[in-house]
Amino acid sequence: MNYLEFYELAQEPFSNAPVSRFYYGSAQHAQALMRLMHCVSGMKGLAVLVGDIGAGKTTLARRLLDSLPEAEYEAALLVIIHSGIDAGWLLRRIALQLGVESPAEEKLALLSQLYQRLVRIHEQGKKAVVLIDEAQMLATREIMEEFRGLLNLEVPERKLLSFVFFGLPELEDNLRLDPPLAQRVALRYRLEPFSEDATEAYVRHRLRLAGGPRVPFTAAAISAIHRFARGTPRLINTICDNALFEGFLARARDVDGPLVERIARDLGLEPVKPPGPPLAGRDGAPVDLDEIDAYLDALAK
Repeated sequence: MNYLEFYELAQEPFSNAPVSRFYYGSAQHAQALMRLMHCVSGMKGLAVLVGDIGAGKTTLARRLLDSLPEAEYEAALLVIIHSGIDAGWLLRRIALQLGVESPAEEKLALLSQLYQRLVRIHEQGKKAVVLIDEAQMLATREIMEEFRGLLNLEVPERKLLSFVFFGLPELEDNLRLDPPLAQRVALRYRLEPFSEDATEAYVRHRLRLAGGPRVPFTAAAISAIHRFARGTPRLINTICDNALFEGFLARARDVDGPLVERIARDLGLEPVKPPGPPLAGRDGAPVDLDEIDAYLDALAK
């Protein structure tokens, strides 16, 4: 017997592999997807989605790609795996993804090939979209300028190519390497960590799709998962997967808070610190920090 059988699960509920059937459409993920679809369908140029490590950016990128009908879009997802690429490699890769056969080595010839391909896509009544995951890896001004040039490819009253960047928050710094490109961002969205309620809903969602007849985590365990994962989906998965395995070894029908805390600390995770009590004066009344700042400013003058 393994932990799946012990907890009556048909498959692993908390794998960090991007399995599309486990996609959880939280309120903010649904909002992000709706806004990105609006930007792409309107061929508005460049959309940017950022979030911290493990926030679900790659999952959302794949979800967006799957949501673009092949009859209406010529779409591709390009994942950047290291920061050593140059603008020439990137341009050729984009051309290949959009169907350019044998991309030329010389830049002007390659741009001509790409433009002709984009015009054909447009004439077919389709929209060309390239999604770039891990876009924070593109950290040179040369590459940012290349994207600006590609966004200039257009026919009367319509752009021929749209981009969606997915990356860590430092992606914003990369965009500022080329101010004209930063000004062309049509949409910005940031994924925030889950609230505790969203964490619980996420855990229940994954267990249900894995065939679980019940939730083996106590309320205290869910709270601990949220505190140690800090609302990050990837860490929620890691903690839950380990907790189910350890619960199985202990033959614990329910995974409780202390078990989750032990596992999280073994993983090197620290919980979110709860806010401390408000400062109080001698009479016990709360201290107004704005008044203190104003007083110190007055003294400094």
